[in-house]
Amino acid sequence: MSTKPPKKAIPQKTPGHIVLGAARTALTALEASLERALIDDWLGALKNSKGRLVLSGIGKSGLVAQKISATFASTGCPSFFLHPADALHGDLGMVTDDDIALLLSNSGESEEILRLLPALQREGVPIGCITSKSKSRLAQASRWVFTYSLPEGEGCPLNHAPMASTTLQVIWGDLLAAERIVFSGFSVDGFAKYHPGGNLGAKLLKTKDLMHTEFPHVSPSDKLTKILSSMTAGKFGMTAVVESDKLVGVISDGDIRRALEKAEVAKQNPLDLKAFQIMTAKPTVITQGIQAIEAAKVMESKKITFLIVTDNSKPIGILHIHDLLTAKVI
Repeated sequence: MSTKPPKKAIPQKTPGHIVLGAARTALTALEASLERALIDDWLGALKNSKGRLVLSGIGKSGLVAQKISATFASTGCPSFFLHPADALHGDLGMVTDDDIALLLSNSGESEEILRLLPALQREGVPIGCITSKSKSRLAQASRWVFTYSLPEGEGCPLNHAPMASTTLQVIWGDLLAAERIVFSGFSVDGFAKYHPGGNLGAKLLKTKDLMHTEFPHVSPSDKLTKILSSMTAGKFGMTAVVESDKLVGVISDGDIRRALEKAEVAKQNPLDLKAFQIMTAKPTVITQGIQAIEAAKVMESKKITFLIVTDNSKPIGILHIHDLLTAKVI
């Protein structure tokens, strides 16, 4: 008598799987429906605008709008969030006809946003929107309609809380911000300018932001006593060797120890040693324009604690490992 193998249990979808599935399906649909011409037209208008990008939304869409506004502002596009209710009670005065509005509403029928539309239109503000309803009143009033669909709904177990929709709104915001970064030529230098604080800001600092423009230096013919005096005054444990405004070498504590050992073997008076006999010729140098984190990598690879900053062989500063540590670059 044959027995059939037991049927494998079909794994039940958890609420988390449902949320992920709803968002994944919506993202796939968005990727397949992106309109290049629409995005390019919006980017062109934003570039030609003399004003700011005004973000607005109510409820969860309002929170997403604040995030999008912050992303644009941090990547070189002046932007601010306008609460639709506050706008109708005076804050509309912050908006000018040079601005461009980007309004968020999943349904495109949010009362607070619809009440804001006539005021923006009277002011002559070009309007774009992020919504799932292309035929909504908000969409009909907008020049640019960035839509998304929710084939599997929000993914919410109660089918009420915004989940997939806010994910798609965030994606649209990031998508537009990324397009604008490339379109405008925004660079890492600009990013560093708008992120001076925290670990991120530290890693975007440049050598010129941390280097010391006053640094110890001697000439090739200077003797040991002057070299030691220069190093003591400089407090960097080193001194540069400069001739005719050109860097010809550096002297570190290690260079002096090695020179003293050689002088002892040669039975030479160490006080007669001159800088050119002690120095490390052709030392590793950097330019002031490179990022401090890259300078740190050079120090690590060379196992050194300082770098001379040069401009066409002329020494213009020194960057010490302590400067990188203090600035939390490393």
